[in-house]
Amino acid sequence: MSTIEVRVARKAQEADGICSYELVRADGAPLPPFDAGAHIDVHVPGGPVRQYSLCNPPGETHRYLIGVLRDAGSRGGSQGMHDAVDTGAVLRIGAPKNHFPLVDARRTLLLAGGIGITPLLAMAETLAARGAPFELHYSARSPERAAFRARIAASRFAGQTRFYYDSDGAAQTLDLAALLARPDADTHLYVCGPQGYIDQVLDTAKALGWPPAQLHVEYFGAAAIETGADAPFEVQLASSGKVVTVPPGRTVIAVLAEQGVDIPYSCEEGVCGTCLTRVLDGVPDHRDLYLTEEEQAANDQFTPCCSRARTPRLVLDL
Repeated sequence: MSTIEVRVARKAQEADGICSYELVRADGAPLPPFDAGAHIDVHVPGGPVRQYSLCNPPGETHRYLIGVLRDAGSRGGSQGMHDAVDTGAVLRIGAPKNHFPLVDARRTLLLAGGIGITPLLAMAETLAARGAPFELHYSARSPERAAFRARIAASRFAGQTRFYYDSDGAAQTLDLAALLARPDADTHLYVCGPQGYIDQVLDTAKALGWPPAQLHVEYFGAAAIETGADAPFEVQLASSGKVVTVPPGRTVIAVLAEQGVDIPYSCEEGVCGTCLTRVLDGVPDHRDLYLTEEEQAANDQFTPCCSRARTPRLVLDL
């Protein structure tokens, strides 16, 4: 997997527990272009690779801007970025990938919870530049926990942005039922933030009749899954016929790596889609947040970083 060497031109405190990092190419060359909703893989000091959304205006190739929340439950990513990466640090990143693209729509609703503002900022910049009708609704625990407030206040979409803070009481929280009350065939909704926030938005939208095709979501991490009932299963490689057993507590990726079969991966949570693998036979136990419900129901691909099997054996296109 090819990477790009970048330097942290500036690290800044954007809110309580949130820092931004402005990345420039170490050799001074332009960075690859990107579209709103894109993210990059960042090789964090200490080993982990994590995905961070690009939140600067698309079209900029002289820099990338990411925002990172210090997560108390971090497995090394956010803690490493906050504690070990300062201005001047050199990092390796992957080229931009986009699993959360904007689609053409008469009207767009952007709903951000906490650090979920990052990909939606790039979307707001794009829509504002087009003169397209949209609204940005940004919910946070308090004003001190809302990142990029000064940037939004100075932006051309300041008048299209509403802030909501849990600290201000129920009167200042987002009324989803009212906002989403009338589904419109020409309106698309984008949501990003903590799992609970995303679930609340999507559940409300679906209950009010929003078609799934008009709902777009970006997850930052997967919720914990109960694994106590996990059983072993077999994986067969279609190319060689070789069969290996995946025991409880281990992933398909880890077991196959021991057999010399390397599958590209990144998030290890079924969020990014990097490890997506074709299934030729058998039924996966989908535990990812990357595939849509329809794609999961097809059972012809799965994420071996986290998903398992419902049948005794999966035959993979490897």
